[in-house]
Amino acid sequence: MNVLILSAMMLFGACDTDNPIDKPVQPDPDPVTTVELSIVDKKSTDQTKALYSQLWAIQSKGFMFGHHDDLFYGRKWFNVPGGSDTKDVCGDYPAVFSVDFAEIMDDRSLASNSNDIRRRCIIEARERGEVITACCHLNNPLTGGDSWDNSNINVVKEILKDGSQTNIKFKVWLDRLAKFALDLKDSKGNQIPVIFRPFHEHTQTWSWWGQMCTTEKEFIDLWRFTVTYLRDVKRVHQFIYAISPQMDVPKTKDDFLFRWPGDDYVDFIGMDCYHGLNPSTFSTNLKSIAAISKEKMKPCGVTETGVEAFTDKDFWTKQILTPATGRFVSLIVTWRNKYDPQEEGTHYFSVFKGHPSESDFIKFYNSPISFFSKDLPDMYIQAENVVVK
Repeated sequence: MNVLILSAMMLFGACDTDNPIDKPVQPDPDPVTTVELSIVDKKSTDQTKALYSQLWAIQSKGFMFGHHDDLFYGRKWFNVPGGSDTKDVCGDYPAVFSVDFAEIMDDRSLASNSNDIRRRCIIEARERGEVITACCHLNNPLTGGDSWDNSNINVVKEILKDGSQTNIKFKVWLDRLAKFALDLKDSKGNQIPVIFRPFHEHTQTWSWWGQMCTTEKEFIDLWRFTVTYLRDVKRVHQFIYAISPQMDVPKTKDDFLFRWPGDDYVDFIGMDCYHGLNPSTFSTNLKSIAAISKEKMKPCGVTETGVEAFTDKDFWTKQILTPATGRFVSLIVTWRNKYDPQEEGTHYFSVFKGHPSESDFIKFYNSPISFFSKDLPDMYIQAENVVVK
């Protein structure tokens, strides 16, 4: 390669504050001919292994944009097939559809009428070739409280006590998830792969699985128990298991690996990063997570981000695109836009029709490194030069 061209490429890669619009992402500085990845579930379906390979491959090209519950509801609409706040603005769907599996699992499932909507949205996303990821804001199986009920430090201890009432209840919840997943099929009868991230934001204190209510060993044992039960007992072979600590301020490698369940139990390294209007923090943490991704040979991404009620006109190019340029992450997912047709509240984290950042979002959409639905390669066939074992 011409020395002057190489020098220019290296200079661009070092300038995080440059405007990345219309500038191509730089190639991986450490290219390899063939990459070999190890997946938690050795019996994963072919499409699950293919998706895993594509998550790795796409990191060297750019990142997929995602939005939580984008197909389920928006700022001014609810349960409209084909609906999407994202599509209303840019004419395309997000590449990643994020959804919550909690109501499928816990006792809300007995009264919920929304699980059929979740199923429809997931199938719609898969038929367009998009990627599905799922979190779980599970209720507290010991106290009956919600996800943020950290009033009893024995909840995980009771889950792990074989034969206890809480253990039996939690297994029933996992049984419900397994049934939903195994019945979740595309138009050709293939089970739909899902990036599944239980016990998210475990670095914080507010949830019953967080660091206030669990010891390090208890959290790791809970994670491993959940993976083993779904994979080996219920034979769910379409999950890619993702961990997602919360990283709101600049973090180190040790922070990302807090209570790490082990390389054999984690497929995907995520982070929930609510860094506010501070792109330097986002850039720092993106750099850190990408480094861990390469070290552990596991794809990575931002599983939640955004600023509630943001009004910045240049939010997308300044706060997301610029810090993400050259960072080698597979996806960046913004949190939800709450259904609020009268606009009485301000619980929204992404763009919608009429938002001040609409035109900037179009610039973001048109960037060569942001992938939306129409930009995706076939995510369900094996990526070239990536082997999954």
